[in-house]
Amino acid sequence: MISIPGGTLLMGSDEFYPEEGPVHERDVDPFELDAHPVTNADFARFVAETGYATVAERPLDPKDYPQVDPSALIPGALVFTATAGPVDLRDWRQWWRWQPGAHWRRPFGANSSIEDRLDHPVVHIAYEDASSYASWAGKRLPTEAEWEWAARGGAVGGRFSWGDEPQSAGDLRANTWQGAFPYRNTGAKGWAGTSPVGLFPANAYGLHDMIGNVWEWTADSWTHRHVPPGWSGVDAGDRASLLSAEPGSQIPRRVIKGGSHLCAPEYCLRYRPAARSAQAEDTATTHIGFRCAR
Repeated sequence: MISIPGGTLLMGSDEFYPEEGPVHERDVDPFELDAHPVTNADFARFVAETGYATVAERPLDPKDYPQVDPSALIPGALVFTATAGPVDLRDWRQWWRWQPGAHWRRPFGANSSIEDRLDHPVVHIAYEDASSYASWAGKRLPTEAEWEWAARGGAVGGRFSWGDEPQSAGDLRANTWQGAFPYRNTGAKGWAGTSPVGLFPANAYGLHDMIGNVWEWTADSWTHRHVPPGWSGVDAGDRASLLSAEPGSQIPRRVIKGGSHLCAPEYCLRYRPAARSAQAEDTATTHIGFRCAR
């Protein structure tokens, strides 16, 4: 783990997506953070010791998915599948598919394996899975403010963790989509999909993959916009948007940070410290992982 000094974070951004504002100051106490995301090898040790079964491996409760045919509720997860060519980027269902039998050990379905990617970030991790691993390791999940503070590496403001300018093909700083989303990805340093942790340069705190590779869970519940401590300038909808975006679902959402190997400027310019996204706690996909704090 890396020791992160405390300080005052200028949190958020007013330049990109509305949920990133308002920009405000947030005090962060000193803490420790994993140097890189939890890997497949790390998670395998946890499972071997505890016998833990992830959310994606368990039967689904029809009460949690009232809009879904009960016969379709088979354990599995969402797997990214590139399209054959350009598509309407407003419809994410064109590149995500529900894959029965997909989970952390078999990320693309029953015939896949992690044997050749033990040093990659573990994926298909739901919020409960990340929290359970953290408790087993004597750690916890970072707060959103801690995560953003660490990702900035001590810098105040700035669009990206390395400065204000986007990365270039000749100087890649993070594993993000290279090409035209969602149909052509030439790969970041040869990796289309997740990459081994530590392959890309560390930030000023010595942290790897804070940007790109996989999205990472935080401990914070989702709100439509930031709610600065002691500030009352938001309405109730902004203050606590805890329910899933799925109609009829009561599954809470959490903040995920950092972007992933699927982030591209034309679709998801969220490979920045201030960027944030909402994710239902039960969601497991091929681009969500985590790291721990203490």
